[in-house]
Amino acid sequence: MGAVVTPWSLRAAVRDGATGAVDAARRAIAATEPEVRAWVELDPHPAAAAATGALGGIPLGVKDIVDVAGLPTRCGSVLRSGAAPAAGDAAIVAAWRRAGAVPVGKTVTTEFAYFSPGPTANPAAPGHTPGGSSSGSAAAVAAGHVPLALGSQTAGSVTRPAAYCGIAALVMSRGRFPVDGVTGLAPSLDAHGVLAAGVDDLACAWAALTGEPDPAARAPRAPRLLLCTAGPLEPSMRATLDGAADRLRAAGAVVDPLDGVDVDALTVAHPVVMAFEAARERAAELAHAGSLSVPLAELLARGAAMPEAEYRAARDRVARHGDALAAAVDGYDAVLAAAAPGPAPYGLGATGDPVCSRPWQALGLPAVTVPGLRDDAGLPLGVQLVGRAGHDGDLLATGCRVAGVLRPRPGG
Repeated sequence: MGAVVTPWSLRAAVRDGATGAVDAARRAIAATEPEVRAWVELDPHPAAAAATGALGGIPLGVKDIVDVAGLPTRCGSVLRSGAAPAAGDAAIVAAWRRAGAVPVGKTVTTEFAYFSPGPTANPAAPGHTPGGSSSGSAAAVAAGHVPLALGSQTAGSVTRPAAYCGIAALVMSRGRFPVDGVTGLAPSLDAHGVLAAGVDDLACAWAALTGEPDPAARAPRAPRLLLCTAGPLEPSMRATLDGAADRLRAAGAVVDPLDGVDVDALTVAHPVVMAFEAARERAAELAHAGSLSVPLAELLARGAAMPEAEYRAARDRVARHGDALAAAVDGYDAVLAAAAPGPAPYGLGATGDPVCSRPWQALGLPAVTVPGLRDDAGLPLGVQLVGRAGHDGDLLATGCRVAGVLRPRPGG
């Protein structure tokens, strides 16, 4: 890939004043979008002058399953190719506007936020997938088009793209903000996400969005973490995760093993819940299965044929193991885990495996992707921190401390 610029620091942009930031975003998009292909629609007249919140006019990318007034929501599907412009903003977009963000366009999503990929490239790993389903949002941030972009997560749709593209992300506690105006997939699993260059940028954005004190400004304290190594991790990811734990311990953190929780059981229960709910949430699309990708059509058909008793049993397993996790993390700040099984796979025909996020998403927990680590070939590797439901700000504070330790060393 050619002249891809460095990711844009949100915190620095807010500190320096966002005057002209929307125009700067449009120039950055024009310079590299033919290669990155992160956008499906740009707003020809973004209302930067009306931005009055704490972010002061910061440009924002919005995943194309989320309504933005005046722009169509096509959901990466031929079934929505003729969608009319949305009459109003989704609730989450309205909240970001109040915080001072300016939506400048819609970013590429996989088909209905499932597996079938769009055309987006990975600016941090040319030739490799940017992940999905929030592929366009991750690539737009990694390419320096915008300092902030919205995603959504039902399985690993924010965490995995952030890890593959070498940036940070927050998956919010499920229910923290309403999902009105979002084309969802599985109501008990869908959650909002936001992507930025670094964890301190996420903390800045969170403070603006919620009015809470900036999590990055809290008094430094060595974090207490539980290390989870469950899942089919590639050797490079396992070594990186163990190395991150060692660096954190050397910096004074407590890092103990996560015991007494059947993470694999949560991982298995998640796709059962997802299929059952998706078949009902997207029943209208199932009626046009011939116009869907094979993976999505198979998901919906599987869910439609699933006995409700199987779904209820999976939900019960999630609740039971969630109670066990809540007991295990008492006295700790977060769970430290892999954000993806390894680096971004080569090729753009698939988006990678969401397995590392399935257990936490089943429980509706907030998660922060911490960037900065790489494998021996130089490909980005991300770790994630998983916190308590409803304590997103606390998790971001922990994430800032962890990111400070794991930040690449000069010359390293």
